[in-house]
Amino acid sequence: MSDARDVRIALTFDYDAFSVWIGTFGATSPSMVSRGEFGPIALRRILKLLADHKISSTFFVPGHTAHAFPETVVAIRDAGHEIGHHGWVHENPLSMDAAKERQVMEKGFEVLDKIAGVKPVGYRSPAWDNSPETIPLLLEFGFEYESSLMGNDYEPYWCRLGDSFNATDEYTFGKPVNLVEVPVAWHLDDFPHFEYVWSKAGVLPGYRTTGDLLEIWKGEFDYLYGKVGKGILNITMHPQVIGRGHRMLFLEEFIKYVEDKPGVSFTTIRDYVRDWRVGKSPSLPADAGPNRVA
Repeated sequence: MSDARDVRIALTFDYDAFSVWIGTFGATSPSMVSRGEFGPIALRRILKLLADHKISSTFFVPGHTAHAFPETVVAIRDAGHEIGHHGWVHENPLSMDAAKERQVMEKGFEVLDKIAGVKPVGYRSPAWDNSPETIPLLLEFGFEYESSLMGNDYEPYWCRLGDSFNATDEYTFGKPVNLVEVPVAWHLDDFPHFEYVWSKAGVLPGYRTTGDLLEIWKGEFDYLYGKVGKGILNITMHPQVIGRGHRMLFLEEFIKYVEDKPGVSFTTIRDYVRDWRVGKSPSLPADAGPNRVA
């Protein structure tokens, strides 16, 4: 690999606070909901760490969080970080009809504008699930990118309308549209590794050591840096998860591991997408087969 590397690290944070417990898990237990109250404490720690290392990041903020802890969302804005759309109370789009999904989108915009005076250009679906109506809504509302799908690792790609798939017919690729997908991955997410959750759906055990995740994140970075040389490492974190003391030390260790290497920089997703778009237009993946929507 030559020295002409251009590796960007996106440290992104889903600032869910109470919303993930109320909206996703349907919690009625004050104990479970109280986990979200740690969110703003962790958020302040994260903002300091990012400032110490001169890092700009992207925070996806549900409207519910902005209402509950408005000063912290203003602090994110004032520190120069990007604020993205993350629903109202962490609703899974697959759980809503089209009218409700639109209402949630509009409510999220309304609250973020009222609290912080921002209009997000990026969207991350709560639970990383999109409905058939999500992409049309994002296009209608003028989003530049979304970050919920998993069709690549270090390279963005174009979202599509009209993909068709079932267990008997060939996969049909939909029409690529002017919306960039910045892919995510569960192994680059702190929540399933660290957070213990009991629900009717089962138990998420959590309790992984930070050494386990440090090995994974370093390995992903090393492959991108040493074998690919160009692209984005899109890491997803949650303040109430990563903000615990020993995990903050882990995050700082990872930052120190990557920050001084030639050709490496930190980025917001918005800035990376705007650079990536230059000279490109919506297209299908290079390996897509002949079945496609006209």
